[in-house]
Amino acid sequence: MRRSEKQWFAMRDLTRRNANVMAHHLLREAGLEVFTPMQQIIMTVRGRKQRRDVPVIQDLLFVHESKEVLDSYVARYPNLQYRYCHGHTINEPTTVRDADMERFIYAVGNSDNARYYMPGELTKAMYGRRVRIVGGVFDDFEGNLLSVKGMRTRRLIVEIPGLMAASVEVNPDFIQFI
Repeated sequence: MRRSEKQWFAMRDLTRRNANVMAHHLLREAGLEVFTPMQQIIMTVRGRKQRRDVPVIQDLLFVHESKEVLDSYVARYPNLQYRYCHGHTINEPTTVRDADMERFIYAVGNSDNARYYMPGELTKAMYGRRVRIVGGVFDDFEGNLLSVKGMRTRRLIVEIPGLMAASVEVNPDFIQFI
């Protein structure tokens, strides 16, 4: 892949969680396409409780840009770094295929109750049957159902390989077993 093409880079933001301005804010203001899975928590700020959106994984964000453009931001902001693949001999930043990223963003963006999982948090036993969704918001999605004992709802696992996973609720009427 040429270095000048836009691609999704996995980045690290070493800014503290309670900072007012994080790297994803700075990059968005600069006009870059940034995705960070967010969750709402209640924080105490100056003695008052406030509801704030914070990243699910504190130091993880994804930026859709060319490496040349992104290099200038990494040089400008010391708390912004590339994520690198473990176990690879080539020192290349971690990238995510456009199709995988768009699928993940679409799934969590169209779900009211997405649940996020860290790498390694989902065990092999939690991957249920392979399914295809036919109809509804997630039409033509394929994946595995989340299999957790006692769970009443059907949830589809959507992954960014090696970085994170999410499960989204699907209507049982739209599930077709493969």
